[in-house]
This record gives sequence, structure tokens and C-alpha cells, in this order.
Amino acid sequence: MTAKVKFTKMQGAGNDYIYIYGSSPIADPAGLARRWSDRHKGIGGDGLVLIDRSAVPEADFTMRIFNADGSEARMCGNASRCIGKYVYEKGLTDKTTVRLLTRSGIKTLLLHTDKDNRVESVTVDMQESCLADRTLLATPDGAMREGAVTACGQELSGTFVSMGNPHFVIFTDDAEAVDVARLGSALEVSPLFPERCNIEFASPMEDGSLRTRVWERGSGITLACGTGACATAVAAHLTGRCGRRSTIVMDGGTLEVEWSKDDNHVYMTGPAEIVFEGEINVNEE
Repeated sequence: MTAKVKFTKMQGAGNDYIYIYGSSPIADPAGLARRWSDRHKGIGGDGLVLIDRSAVPEADFTMRIFNADGSEARMCGNASRCIGKYVYEKGLTDKTTVRLLTRSGIKTLLLHTDKDNRVESVTVDMQESCLADRTLLATPDGAMREGAVTACGQELSGTFVSMGNPHFVIFTDDAEAVDVARLGSALEVSPLFPERCNIEFASPMEDGSLRTRVWERGSGITLACGTGACATAVAAHLTGRCGRRSTIVMDGGTLEVEWSKDDNHVYMTGPAEIVFEGEINVNEE
């Protein structure tokens, strides 16, 4: 028997995913993520996000996220914002502060609504960044700040930051001139990163913003990455390139990031939009 599910295509700063509420018909989310993410033969997107009610009292909802290659990520900042908009505008909650359980812990979403009670933007408490993790970075102490690496015969300097998923931030004079596909794909699978890695190329701009381009682990070049924006902001502050508040300009839009001195948490604010909705067969090749 053919099972159909309703989906919602959403994007945050151009980072687009396929969202499904209720995971009971989804037996093979990794396979569906690969099939549905295809921009020619599927719905098209950077991956698949499953939303459900939380079974634990500490959280309101849960998320699972699968990249376009079928690999499961621990969390996603842009997807988290979209989930906030989804559950509020679908009437699944009337809260404007939503607790979301991810594979990297509970994230708190603060929804900013307009006069028509629509969600305009969302602030996500991304919690504390992690600057040393030997399971994610193959150095003696699991840390690297402006460390030298080589990719495609080119020597680069980067900083490791984990935001629940691993990021390597490379500052350059001109992010626009970087061959993101060539260098990003090589660095993602470098032995330096045991679980692969997200790669950011960033340039400080005259107006104080950070122009950032992304190679996302499991998805390739994406228009934006929420955790990547946060990692870029943290790395920029650590290396003296900006203060604790940053404007991160990505290909798909702009995100505002604050690394709070009070609680050491990283707060990310940005848009979330519904692109279109539909229905699709789960077991149709």
C-alpha cells in the first residue's frame, strides 16, 4: 500500500530543507533524504527534517535532521529557526519560547512575531561553543586556533569550533575568490576530522560584517549554515577580528550572532520562511 505524507519546504537564509511532522510513516529517513533532496528528480533541498512532540518534559518538540547524502546531523541552526515558525504557525503550540530537543541537546527558540501573529524571525540559544574535542579533531588536545592545514596543495590557516557539530573556519582576504567546492570537499574528509567537518571561508568587511561561504558536511555548498555562522562569529572573536556581536553575510542571507559574555552562550537570530507545501509518496522510487 502506498503511504503518502504531507511535507513543507522551508528555508532560512537560503538553507532549505524538507520538513515533515510526525515520523511514524518514515521507516528510512536517510534514503528519503537522498531521494527527496535531489533538485531535479525530487522535492529539492539540503536535506530532510523530522519534527515530533517531545516525550521528555524538558522539551516541547524534537528534531532529527538528515543531510542530502543521507547522513544524520546532530543539529542545524537554520532548521531550528524554521521549526519554531512551523510549530507556531501550524497551531502546534502557542508558546513564543519553544524548547527543541536535538542530538546535541535542548535548544531554546525565541519567536519574534509581527502584528498579524506571524513569525518574522527566531533567536536560537545555541548554548556554549566547544573549542576542544578529540573525537572531532585529530590533534593532541582536540583544539586548533589559526592552525596550518594543507588542502589541494594549498596551505590554509583555520580555527576549530564545535556548535554541536564540527566546524573549521578559515579567514581569507576575499571569500568570494575561494574555490569552495574544491577546497571544502577536500577538507571535509581530511584525516584531521574523524567525523568529517563543515568548512567556512570568511572575510572581514569594511562595515564590520563577516562575509562567509559554506561547504556543509554531507550537503556540499549551501547558501547558509546557522551553526556555521555561529562558529564563524566565535572564531572571529577568538582571533581578534570582531567583538562579541557579529553580522554574518552568507550567500542566502544575513544572520546576527552574539556570543554572550554573561553566560557564554551563542545566540543566533535570523529569518525563517515557508516556500511551498505538498504531499509525496513515501515508497515511490
